[in-house]
Amino acid sequence: MALFDKMPGLFSSDMAIDLGTANTLVYVKGRGIVLSEPSVVAYHIKDGVKKVLAVGEDAKLMLGRTPGSIEAIRPMRDGVIADFDVAEEMIKHFIRKVHKRSTFSKPKIIVCVPHGATPVEKRAIRQSVLSAGARRAGLIAEPIAAAIGAGMPITDPTGNMVVDIGGGTTEVAVLSLGDIVYARSVRVGGDRMDEAIINYLRRQQNLLVGESTAERIKTSIGTARMPDDGRGQSMMIRGRDLLNGVPKETEISQAQVAEALAEPVQQICEAVMTALEATPPDLAADIVDRGVMLTGGGALLGELDLALREQTGLAVSIADESLNCVALGTGKALEYEKQLRHAIDYDS
Repeated sequence: MALFDKMPGLFSSDMAIDLGTANTLVYVKGRGIVLSEPSVVAYHIKDGVKKVLAVGEDAKLMLGRTPGSIEAIRPMRDGVIADFDVAEEMIKHFIRKVHKRSTFSKPKIIVCVPHGATPVEKRAIRQSVLSAGARRAGLIAEPIAAAIGAGMPITDPTGNMVVDIGGGTTEVAVLSLGDIVYARSVRVGGDRMDEAIINYLRRQQNLLVGESTAERIKTSIGTARMPDDGRGQSMMIRGRDLLNGVPKETEISQAQVAEALAEPVQQICEAVMTALEATPPDLAADIVDRGVMLTGGGALLGELDLALREQTGLAVSIADESLNCVALGTGKALEYEKQLRHAIDYDS
């Protein structure tokens, strides 16, 4: 009988999924990260029935460019599932893409969830993963996964502070002895930065640009601080002129981007300051020694570490593979499940 209990494990390749607002990463046990694609699904609606046309990279190209009969959406909002059915289809697609073996092999899957996710949101993620064909679905808090992925010694009795800036949320957490001492999840991330750029261009230049253009501006010349020369680099962008309705090309400088991003950057800084105020004094002393670790795609925003350093007075460093930290940490939780089982929740 014991052999049959082990059977599912023999035929499956267990995986860890970082189900992000912007990107989904899949880590397969023993193989590392095998898939990294945008969390976007495009579907065709016929007679009220949704038929999935494209998922991931192909679907992202359709965002903002679809005809009436096709819709391209992101099923994840603020790190949690916004559209249950579409999210399930997306998870199924990614599992199938990674898992090309026989149909009866059901993998065990660990998914990371934002610290601020409600029990209902957690249940929705667990249910989607189980419906997509998982044998068991475990959840791990995003700050713990990010800290493990960044190589922080979270099992030691010392304070470690991690700031994970994702597409939908920023998670600020103080960890000690392998668990969270204090954590705060603020709904500010890469998406909010894109929105800030769109709103700024609409207000200041009467120019309407799409999400993909805003994202390109952020990744090309985005910065969290005013450039020293008051202007910085610039780039040409295209959008629709709101005054006369025709397409228009214009130039945007780094100083303008810094001005546009001032509010989301300030919200991230405030979340870090609030966390520092709520940290017990002995752990705060450790954080002064060790500094703050930035992870997530948002950590790549130009000079964000300097902006945080100016606000907090602490040393701020960016993780080596900041984009993949959460997926790597969730994968390590899968590899070293016995040591980290207190951090993985299989039942709620």
